[in-house]
Amino acid sequence: MENIILNVRDIELADRQSLEHVIGLPLSEHQQVVIRVVDAHSPAIAKGGTPLTEGDAGSEVPEWWKVYEGLSPEEVDRLDQAIRLRANLTRNFE
Repeated sequence: MENIILNVRDIELADRQSLEHVIGLPLSEHQQVVIRVVDAHSPAIAKGGTPLTEGDAGSEVPEWWKVYEGLSPEEVDRLDQAIRLRANLTRNFE
């Protein structure tokens, strides 16, 4: 199955608090939560193993995922603002 990736900054407060309770750790705005649902009868789980491979832990990501690599937090924020403005996600809906 595929991974579900959520940016912590985009998670509503109540949902974020629920995730923090489940994970047992506070989450930061710059983090992502990766969720994978697997079949309980998969061979790795049946033998007590982990359903994730070593590369799935986030240490190895495709090059195109590293679009913010080398940028300062201020530069990332500036790009994020421009992206949201262009996507028209900054409007107030009534």
